[in-house]
Amino acid sequence: MRPRGALCFHPFELDGLLFTMSFALTSDALRDVALAAIERARHAGATEAEAEVTQGNGLNVTVRLGELETLEHNVDKGLSVTVYVNGRKGNASSGDFSRDAVQAAVDKAVTIAKYTSADPCAGLADAAQMARDIPDLDLFHPWDIPTDAAIDLAKRCEDAGFAVDERIDNSEGASVSASASEFFYANTHGFCAGYKGSAHYIGCAMVASDGDAMERDDWYTSHRVPGLLEAAEAVGRKAGERAVARLNPKKLATQTAPVLFTPAMAGGFVGHAISALFGGSLYRKTSFLLDSLGKPVFAPCVSIVDDPFIAQAYASSPFDSEGVACQRRNIVEAGVVRGYFLSAYSARKLGMQSTGNAGGNHNLLVAPTREGDLSVLSREMGRGLIVTELMGQGVNPVTGDYSRGAAGFWVEGGEIAYPVSEITIAGNLLELYQRIVAIGTDVDRRGSKHVGSILIESMQIAGA
Repeated sequence: MRPRGALCFHPFELDGLLFTMSFALTSDALRDVALAAIERARHAGATEAEAEVTQGNGLNVTVRLGELETLEHNVDKGLSVTVYVNGRKGNASSGDFSRDAVQAAVDKAVTIAKYTSADPCAGLADAAQMARDIPDLDLFHPWDIPTDAAIDLAKRCEDAGFAVDERIDNSEGASVSASASEFFYANTHGFCAGYKGSAHYIGCAMVASDGDAMERDDWYTSHRVPGLLEAAEAVGRKAGERAVARLNPKKLATQTAPVLFTPAMAGGFVGHAISALFGGSLYRKTSFLLDSLGKPVFAPCVSIVDDPFIAQAYASSPFDSEGVACQRRNIVEAGVVRGYFLSAYSARKLGMQSTGNAGGNHNLLVAPTREGDLSVLSREMGRGLIVTELMGQGVNPVTGDYSRGAAGFWVEGGEIAYPVSEITIAGNLLELYQRIVAIGTDVDRRGSKHVGSILIESMQIAGA
């Protein structure tokens, strides 16, 4: 999901240069651009039309080895207009919001539409599905941080990483960013709405060395509300601790053993199923979960909800990118698939209705199966592999075959014994999802997939 919202900073000076982060347009002016595009499309002969206008700005600083490495300040705006002329689709965009430029973009889209093939599934989402009530989800929390303060935060973050251990002798840098945008979406159904949001970040990557051995690891915090970010020093310490813990890894013999995904890795593991439930993959028949509605894809302990209404969460939204009202839905219930992720187009291709997911999933809540974090599930596992990093793109979306390079820690007697690297974990997702035996309460909420540690009963591990 793209972050949406408006962020307004006071002007600040750096080395004699003046920067400002205020928006060029008011919210009313931004909305009027969208409405003007729709009106022009009507007059130009479009049978249907939709337009989205955005404006955004942001600040990003990166410090490495105590010195400022990058300073970026962006100010962006854009118009995207899509028209339909008797089932023929055309699209054009513009970064210029002047009357003439808006009209030119619309006219170009109409011209393009006249030369494309008609598609009976093309067009706006049904008018009856447009959002009527637009709840305030508390998504906009600007971070009024001067550049010198952001640089200082990044330095403190990196310094904390170096202070963890004398074996940390290098850094890939620490970054601090504050960004936001505002948008309005309008269409010829008479729908026009938008909202603001914000996205802030502090991250750090540290490098540890011991003789010829060298390992790196990172950590980050991200939130819409700046006051809810982890302290910069805590982020640096976590990155440093993670790097040191990985020093002098061992190789494993090829075997079958339980595998425990950390929350950060578990989100991606679940995400393969979510991608397979997207309408585009389903109607193109490029999904390993074709015709999976009502079928037990996951173990009975797994339940997943798609919730667009969580205050301040990154993937929250009252309506999707087509204006369709979002809804809280059960996607997986006791292991059984109960819902797909459909836009208007993919829904028509499948003979179904839009689910309000044009643009992607919302906040995916994977229900924990019991109280306990990674350490508790490690004790339950007894002996096996904790996966903290995955490499490569070894997932076949058509068959579900799964093979990824991995690194992490080997567990003996319920406790971490030593770090491991240069291994591969493999299986078929249809089988692996059935082997989920526990999901922890140590939920990672930094992205759109809110899930704790996931314990898999067994996987193939290829080592030395």
